[in-house]
Amino acid sequence: MRIRQLVLVAEDRDKVVNDLCNLFKIEVAFYDPGVIHFGLENAVLPVGDTFLEVVSPVQKNTTAGRYLDRRKGDGGYMVIIQTEDLAKEKERVESEGIQIVWNADRTEEKVHAQGIHLHPKQLGTILSLDTMNPPSSWLWASTNWEENVNTEVSNYLNGVHLQSKDPEVMMRKWEKALGREGIYANNHFLIELNNSRVVFEEDTDGRGEGISSFEINVKDKESVIKSAQELGLFVNGEVHIGGAKFLLN
Repeated sequence: MRIRQLVLVAEDRDKVVNDLCNLFKIEVAFYDPGVIHFGLENAVLPVGDTFLEVVSPVQKNTTAGRYLDRRKGDGGYMVIIQTEDLAKEKERVESEGIQIVWNADRTEEKVHAQGIHLHPKQLGTILSLDTMNPPSSWLWASTNWEENVNTEVSNYLNGVHLQSKDPEVMMRKWEKALGREGIYANNHFLIELNNSRVVFEEDTDGRGEGISSFEINVKDKESVIKSAQELGLFVNGEVHIGGAKFLLN
């Protein structure tokens, strides 16, 4: 079980995509026409074999639009975690009383993708548990996303931070959702996954429950900071894109 894709919601998709591409030297692999089902347009960008997605509402009364209103602007929107046995995870999630709000089951070019979206009101943001066959594939980025991988600057995504009034209570909810036991280490509540982690912290900006930061592994931290400064993306000592902080490691 590991973080495979992290999602930003933005009023202006292309601006956020351009900022991501300019700073991390990544590129769009796929614009998924299927997200119109949710009243959205999107772009999916590989970061190694993990992915950033940017979504924007293009219809009225969407979940994403309400999220933008509730959190007063762009920000982190969704966490997609890859698991090996979705049927087992689904059974466990349902036994914990966590509501599944959407089921995905799609096959294209010998890639079989399945996923379940868990109710954001129970977890502070949308959590999706997904499985891919073969496991190295990622249909949400198309079947040929590897052609668009550029690791000149960034290697992979390896963490997400969620904020709330009570981080420990939030962690307990995610323990049930993920079937993993959390810990308290280095002044943070967190759940360790394979090569990634979910961190729970206090809401200090007044935006309410939700994603506050993404962790991204880069080749040269100082070089990325310098580029962020030149691009106007370095604010109060941190990289900010699309209403979320990007923590470099």
